[in-house]
Amino acid sequence: MALLLLIVLGVLLAAPESASAHAAAVGSSPAPGSVVGVSPTEVTVTFSEAVRAVGGNVQVLAPDGERISGPATARGAVLHIPVRTAKRPLGTYLVSYRVISADSHPVGGAITFSVGAPSARPRAATTTGAHPSVAGAVPALRLLGYAGLTLIAGPAMFLALLWPRRRARAGAIRTVWLGVALTAVATLGALGTQAQQGSGAPLWQVTAGELGEVATSRFGLLLLARLAVLALLTILLPPLLRGTGGRARGAAVALLGLGAAATWPLTGHAVAAPLPAVTVAVGVVHLAAMAIWLGGLVTLLGFLLRGTDRRVLGVLLPVWSRWAALAVVWLAMAGTVQAAVQVGTPAALVQTGYGRLLLAKLGVLALVLAAAAAARRLARRSAGGGGLRRTVGVEVAATAVILVLSAVLVQVDPGRTAGAKAGAVTGAGVSETLTCPLYALQFNIYPVELGEYNTVHAFLYTPEGKPLAPAEWQISTQPAGRGLEAVREPLLGLNPPHHALGSVSFPLPGTYEVAFTIRVDDLNRATVRTTVTVPPSS
Repeated sequence: MALLLLIVLGVLLAAPESASAHAAAVGSSPAPGSVVGVSPTEVTVTFSEAVRAVGGNVQVLAPDGERISGPATARGAVLHIPVRTAKRPLGTYLVSYRVISADSHPVGGAITFSVGAPSARPRAATTTGAHPSVAGAVPALRLLGYAGLTLIAGPAMFLALLWPRRRARAGAIRTVWLGVALTAVATLGALGTQAQQGSGAPLWQVTAGELGEVATSRFGLLLLARLAVLALLTILLPPLLRGTGGRARGAAVALLGLGAAATWPLTGHAVAAPLPAVTVAVGVVHLAAMAIWLGGLVTLLGFLLRGTDRRVLGVLLPVWSRWAALAVVWLAMAGTVQAAVQVGTPAALVQTGYGRLLLAKLGVLALVLAAAAAARRLARRSAGGGGLRRTVGVEVAATAVILVLSAVLVQVDPGRTAGAKAGAVTGAGVSETLTCPLYALQFNIYPVELGEYNTVHAFLYTPEGKPLAPAEWQISTQPAGRGLEAVREPLLGLNPPHHALGSVSFPLPGTYEVAFTIRVDDLNRATVRTTVTVPPSS
């Protein structure tokens, strides 16, 4: 158990920040970091999966900091932001966004583009991360929901199908109702924190309007459906818990339970995966198998292994052993499919936080299966006994650790999104002003990456700041410290004449000296220099 605790602490400390983003912004128009001649009437941001705009948290700021955008709308994976035409000054614009991705997690970020020439970047008015109170509450509520589902499934299954006639049912029945209460609290908590995930506000800062918006969203409707199923179960379960329910009632309860279980993958990673029908189905199987296995172990440990006649246990334990074996088989098959879809590539198992958490979960599961095998052997040799109780206790404790890891895992970006994150737009370009006695040069290079297609915009001004039309433009790039010759390219003059356009090539990662040589007239020429760092290809 000490080893299990160390594993959990190590994984949680090494885990990436949760709930930060699950979709990734993969493109925009205008392009991030670009310089355009005319201000657009609409800005679009394209994501790696479908998103929903968060009201009041998507905006375009003009160079002077004024908000010039209207209400944003999301159509599939594209966010559309209208821009007012009354005021469109030259300079750098900031697009600040906060949206909800298809898996119900918030995505925040900002990009810039410039009109005419770059300027100082306006300050964003919104945050991009979840408040610490919300970031802590969300996985805790997930864990509470998993625990509630477990306490419903296991005891209810035993009470309906395998309960000894002479054992009191009251404790197990109370456990079922505790599970219903925990699941309801976790569901209400998820409804109450979704708005703050989108707005970045603290846990206690939410309005009735925001709650209403959540309740009418797809996420909210699914959670309200879960609450409705719980209400129906409170009506249908009592006869089954007393052992008098009948097959029809039992089948109805089983179907309702599967329907409630489906609301978890439908509001998580599974619904945003490339094969949503498959991942949602296996998600339901995985959750149901987990709840039956762990819930059954809790029932055995808490109510049946101690105080039950050994002859009764001799009949009961082999049946439970078969049920547990089937649950483990389905759990393993569903988990394999989920891992194959969500991790994406074998490399992502060790290169992403999601993959490392999954490996830790599999390591704990291996310990659980070893304990389960020992318990199975003990059950065959002797019905009950201290050795069996201790082994089942280890199973329960280790499986509870798996629940904790699962609650964290659903808040971390899946390994399959690593490619989207690597290709996410970041606005990573270079904007700088270089001066000399003859002129002041403002330039922008976007993107700054390996390859030939790094676009250069240059704007020339007199030392006093007035537009200056030169006679000739030239740019050169030279890798620093490699002994290679500089590559010189002309820039194409545009209209207005103080603006030029070109491209540069960065064949190797590292630091480059970038030089602009500009002839302002027949007699006067000057060169200004700076350095640009090109990152390795991802």
